[in-house]
Amino acid sequence: MFIEISPKDIVDIILVALLLYYIFQLMRESRSLNVFIGIMVFIVVWVFVSQVLEMRLLGNILDKLVSVGFLAIIVLFQDEIRRFLYSLGAHQRFATLLKIFGSKNQLEHVDKTSIMPVVMACMNMARQKVGALIVFERGVRLDDIIATGDAIDANINQRLIENIFFKNSPLHDGAMVIRRKRICAAGCILPVAHDRNIPKELGLRHRAALGISQDSDAIAIICSEESGRISVAMKGEFHLRLSAEKLEAILTKELLEKE
Repeated sequence: MFIEISPKDIVDIILVALLLYYIFQLMRESRSLNVFIGIMVFIVVWVFVSQVLEMRLLGNILDKLVSVGFLAIIVLFQDEIRRFLYSLGAHQRFATLLKIFGSKNQLEHVDKTSIMPVVMACMNMARQKVGALIVFERGVRLDDIIATGDAIDANINQRLIENIFFKNSPLHDGAMVIRRKRICAAGCILPVAHDRNIPKELGLRHRAALGISQDSDAIAIICSEESGRISVAMKGEFHLRLSAEKLEAILTKELLEKE
């Protein structure tokens, strides 16, 4: 006997394989690979017992566990699921649609003259070991983050940035948000990442920077108050110990070349 396979079945198999591949990649990045493997083993056992062996009692028990386990998986992996859905929506093809149907004001990005004052300010603050956290808004709007700080609405200026993050400044401990070509707000509160794989020497600023990079497509720049080093968090990853030239190269590539 031969099993008849239609083109629809082939497409179905390919889509399931792609879905499992993306979930596998997501679990591996979040250090939850063993949990994913355990779930897959449980699903194989469940299908084998209920469909192949047709064990009614054990099959019914596993059916109940699957129905309850689905909700448990959503609770346990809510951060990973959110990151997966965000990465799906931030895919290059979907971003192209956003550019087509979005407004021009929303898609207006910074230019080279907006990047250099930030780079120079970060270089001076790192040399003086002044802590700073600067966020560049991109496609995903950060209105809820901006609402937690104080509105500024000023041109991007090196001296202004350094004054905002001066140690005695009331806005020193918060984050600065740059929207398009202007400093939108300062003293903003960012979501903090709780990943256990973050190095212990990285403080709250680094965790906040990683958190905003996980929740959006924003780029966060960190100047460490302890070590005087410059770091960047984007796409849920750190780029540590950057020179001024490397910082400029990253910002130019991410903010200018991808427009």
